[in-house]
Amino acid sequence: MSSETPTKSPEAAPVPPPGPAPVKKRVPQGHQRLLTRRDRITLAFMAGVPTVLHVALVWITALASIALAFTTWDGIGFDSIKWVGLDNFKQLFTDNPQFWPAVQHNIIWFVVLILIPTPLGLFLALQLDKNIRFSRVYQTAYFLPVVVSLAVTGFVWQLVYNPDTGLINSIIGANKPGHYIDWIGDPKLNLWAVLIAASWRHTGYMMILYLAGLKGVDPSLREASALDGANEWQTFKNVIFPTLRPTNTVVLVVTIIEALRAFDLVFVFNKGAQGTELLSILITNNIIGESSRIGYGSAIAVVLLVISLAVIIPYLIATFRKERRA
Repeated sequence: MSSETPTKSPEAAPVPPPGPAPVKKRVPQGHQRLLTRRDRITLAFMAGVPTVLHVALVWITALASIALAFTTWDGIGFDSIKWVGLDNFKQLFTDNPQFWPAVQHNIIWFVVLILIPTPLGLFLALQLDKNIRFSRVYQTAYFLPVVVSLAVTGFVWQLVYNPDTGLINSIIGANKPGHYIDWIGDPKLNLWAVLIAASWRHTGYMMILYLAGLKGVDPSLREASALDGANEWQTFKNVIFPTLRPTNTVVLVVTIIEALRAFDLVFVFNKGAQGTELLSILITNNIIGESSRIGYGSAIAVVLLVISLAVIIPYLIATFRKERRA
């Protein structure tokens, strides 16, 4: 007689009560790096190479120029460097017949840029800010001279000023023998001819700066001015222009820097001779010219550096104060 062992049926699993599922606790797995080793190497390369180049080509070069300004050196061997103290600066301020005319020309450069292309650029920006038809095309056309190299701009304007086949002489009939107008060779005309070319380029630069500033003007200010019955000129004078104060500061600093570093156009025109002397031209002629007076040219560069810092440092101080207040 076989006996069968009764098997117990498995009990049903308890059903969890209805409700939100229990939240599993996250076990900390230690510090997890966001950047891999390859990422860190790439980042160090991308940040390190520009930093090294900037320090080598800007800071070391500037400090070397300041040190060489108190020496005489012909550029051949470091043994020929001789300390002369302030003799280069004394000779520069008293005996150089080109220094003070160059300073005067840089000042004229700044005055012309601030009085002619700057207001013209503001006027163009105001017109383009009205969202007129083909405004993008106009922006591109006006800004194109800024993108083009200054050397190329100089060659183009040389063709315009050519005494024989130039556009200006052909229009006014001054391209005939005995009636030539030498726009580049005449010391009474060549500086103003170069300034016209510089103003043509600077206008587009100012237009873009002011157009960016106008995009930041609150439209409600214009609407409130219109509701008060102000016309377009009154709105610009009393509402828009005061809000462009930060842009005006940037425009002033940029214009001063453009006037101080002017070089390409003048060098392409006539290499800074016969009435177009500039500080940058004197630096180039003394450092890499036939005379190779590197110490004397460095002294001129130091003077230009001091003038530039006198403009840039107050601007940076005002900018940093504004950021701290914000």
